[in-house]
Amino acid sequence: MTTSGTTPDFDALTVGDVVAERTFAVSRDSLVRYAGASGDFNPIHYRDDVATAVGLPGVIAHGMLTMGLAVQPVVDWAGDPALIADFQVRFTRPVVVDPDDGAEVTVTAKVGQLDTESRIARIDLTTTFAGETVLGKAQVRVRFA
Repeated sequence: MTTSGTTPDFDALTVGDVVAERTFAVSRDSLVRYAGASGDFNPIHYRDDVATAVGLPGVIAHGMLTMGLAVQPVVDWAGDPALIADFQVRFTRPVVVDPDDGAEVTVTAKVGQLDTESRIARIDLTTTFAGETVLGKAQVRVRFA
C-alpha cells in the first residue's frame, strides 16, 4: 500500500492485489453529524420507533454515508481524489447502528481489472457489516497518468 499523497504505480499492479483495507466505527453520533452535513434528516437514521414502524430492524446508517466510507480507502490509496473516474454500488443490506455498540463497517479494496490502454484500474470493494456484504457490485475506476 502507498501513503496518502503518493500515486501508486499502475505498472506494478496485478489483478487480485489488495490495495486497501479499513474498518470504520459508526455510532449514532456519526449519523447525527452526517445528517447535519448532508441535510438528510430522515428519522429512520435516528429514531428506532420510526425505523421499526417501516419494517427496518432498527436505526440504519445513511446509504450515502456507507458509500462514502467504502470509497475512502481507495481515495487514500490513490493519493488524489481527482483520480477517481467512476464509482458505483448497489445497496444490498442496511447497516443497523446499535444505540450502545454502534456498528463496524469493513472495506477491502482489490484490483479487479487493469486496462493498460486507458491506464484505468478497476478496484472492487467488499464492504461488510456483521459479516454480511452491504454493497453489491461496488467498483471504483481509478485513472492513472
